Amino acid sequence: MSETLTERGRAKADRRAALLTAAARLFAERGYPGVTLEELGQAAGVSGPAVYRHFPGKAAVLAAILLDASRGLLDGGRRTVDEVAAPDEALRALIRFHVDFALANADVIRVQDRDLDSLGDADAHEVRRLQRSYVELWVGVLARLRPDRAESELRIRAHAAFGLINSTPHSARIHGRRPADRVVRSILEDMAWSSLTS
Repeated sequence: MSETLTERGRAKADRRAALLTAAARLFAERGYPGVTLEELGQAAGVSGPAVYRHFPGKAAVLAAILLDASRGLLDGGRRTVDEVAAPDEALRALIRFHVDFALANADVIRVQDRDLDSLGDADAHEVRRLQRSYVELWVGVLARLRPDRAESELRIRAHAAFGLINSTPHSARIHGRRPADRVVRSILEDMAWSSLTS
């Protein structure tokens, strides 16, 4: 019986993930207001009403996309920093972690940029709280690496690095095609390191 529940739970989690992936793609392409719940379900291979088994409505889908991403960044960033002692290694690891996130989640980043204001107040507050904590994680590492710099400067550098890393995967196109991830990754890691440590 527990195996069936585990399989059922896994299948439900997989459907939820498929819905969120489809929603991020559609919201990135057309904006949150331009997508119906029926279109979202169709893109994920379920009926529109079946979406309600996972989310109470379209606003909850948007909230899940942005909250999951923000929690994932903060939790992953903390694990990354905890795994290395030296501040320069921690910063390089954070850069790699964030570049990996940006390359894998370009649609989520576009949704964040464009549709954050469509969240309800409580969800928007929680997304911003998680993101501030993520920024402060970077500032803490930078402060260990560059104790001669003011925290306000380090915070600006962190935000600038996020802007560089986050914008490139969905904006860098050659003849309409995105360059290979390995090429983009190398360039972004080098540029982020330089902007953060110069």
